[in-house]
Amino acid sequence: MTDLSTDHPSRAPLDEILVRELKKKDLPALEWDGEYTHFRNVYRGVYQRTRLGTAAAWVAESPVDGIVGQVFLQLDCDRPELANGWNRAYLYSFRIKPPYRGLGLGTRMVKTLEAYLVARHYSRLTLNVARDNLEAIRLYHRLNFQIVGEEPGIWSYIDHLGKWHTVEEPSWRMEKHLL
Repeated sequence: MTDLSTDHPSRAPLDEILVRELKKKDLPALEWDGEYTHFRNVYRGVYQRTRLGTAAAWVAESPVDGIVGQVFLQLDCDRPELANGWNRAYLYSFRIKPPYRGLGLGTRMVKTLEAYLVARHYSRLTLNVARDNLEAIRLYHRLNFQIVGEEPGIWSYIDHLGKWHTVEEPSWRMEKHLL
């Protein structure tokens, strides 16, 4: 196991990072010191859906650096080809802080949510990944996801100031069979 404390004296070793379910008190930390403040309403919505049982969310927490990763899971949505509430779920908003990338934390987080899904008898996990995000595509291929189609990658959100934003991010849809 890689010890981050050797390369980065202020970092905890990877095996001390806890992958756990999102708690309400974590919401401000998901903004990553202002970098993602514009997603504040998105994060609140995810948390509300976890309480309703239509979503699940995890964070990776370092005892030194706090929240260093996140991943959300939509269990049911209006696009059944992504998540249908009984056998297909949708992974999104997967993010690891740069100093923690390439060390196995992302793999550990995906394996955590896969175990969660298998325990609930889900058989497929889908995601959309930006076509130019080669690092993420490599990770997903390593984790046995296959490209199954193209997505226009158009989605919208309301930022923390109440302004509507539309994002266009051409993507690949990837899928993995869990069982």
